[in-house]
Amino acid sequence: MRPTPPLIVGAGPAGCAAAIVLAEAGHRPVLIDRFAEVPDALCGGFLSWRTRQQLSCLGIDLRALGAVSVHRLALFAAPCEATAALPEPGLAISRQALDTAMRARAIAAGCQIEIDSIRELDGLTAIGRRRIWTGNGLFFATGKHDLRGAGRPRSASDATLGLRLRLPRSASRLGSLAGTIELHLFERGYAGLVLQEDGTTNVCLAVRKSMLAGSGGNPRHLVASLARNNPAFQARLGDEWDQAAIEAIAAVPYGWLARRASPGLFRLGDQAAVIPSLAGEGISIAVASGILAAQTWLKHGPDGSKLFQQRLGAAAAPAIRAATLARKIAEHPVTARLGLKVAGQAPAALRWLAEASRVSAPSLAPRAVAS
Repeated sequence: MRPTPPLIVGAGPAGCAAAIVLAEAGHRPVLIDRFAEVPDALCGGFLSWRTRQQLSCLGIDLRALGAVSVHRLALFAAPCEATAALPEPGLAISRQALDTAMRARAIAAGCQIEIDSIRELDGLTAIGRRRIWTGNGLFFATGKHDLRGAGRPRSASDATLGLRLRLPRSASRLGSLAGTIELHLFERGYAGLVLQEDGTTNVCLAVRKSMLAGSGGNPRHLVASLARNNPAFQARLGDEWDQAAIEAIAAVPYGWLARRASPGLFRLGDQAAVIPSLAGEGISIAVASGILAAQTWLKHGPDGSKLFQQRLGAAAAPAIRAATLARKIAEHPVTARLGLKVAGQAPAALRWLAEASRVSAPSLAPRAVAS
């Protein structure tokens, strides 16, 4: 009887990374996603130097995709500013471009892709709208989208909301953001800005639910209020931001880390570890988890899920602690301004924090592609 292939739910960076490794080892994993056309996901427009290395080893040529080089971090906490060189250059690229390339790479390696909207996990069974799916182990890689039967705890008293705007190409932002990722720090939140491969600007905000409530529950009113009170942020948004659509995701459980594993269930990416987004390491965790899960499955089969979750947790926990500390500093005006003054006088401290929030990546043989 032909063996059942492993099942991967979610064709983002984590699921595709696992699919590539499994397929290149001679298996034909089934990769399920709800979108036939790859969307532009809300988070992940910046790739750290660690992520750049991981994707190169998977055969993803980021330069060929038009990724923008990023070598400097600029921080703003009105009225303070600070800049520092990143420990190593990163890259910026839209999630649509990255996810499309990774999906194509997985298919080329021999992965079978299926389109279905999975509604629930029942053990190692994925219940979709089209049919019920089973496999020889289940890789759960749906990002920030939870499923019944495998949800993450959301018990924060003032939960975090994610908001995203995509600003059109402008000469002003092309000049001010060239080679730079910016973090604008507010009370109970922050915004990250970076250019994308087409010259547009990705603006991602992580704010507390209480901030949105204070703006009448209207995300546009909230962004307008933040702009009025933060001149540097207002300057980056320009006058046309109000025409941009605002996408949102609720109750992001920053700091959560999967500590236990169900037999045969491999939790990947944000379903395994949720690092605060100001670290810019979410995609690295996604890719690293996919690679490590596939390597563990190849060696131990579905029974390796517990070992995988332990190894991933040990690798991600230090980075999550460092990023959580940075987030606590960033979300309070007094500590944010103090932190920027320290960073301005000792840029090495900021670079140390940036390096401390990286995740140790599983090893793969490097490929001869540009990075």
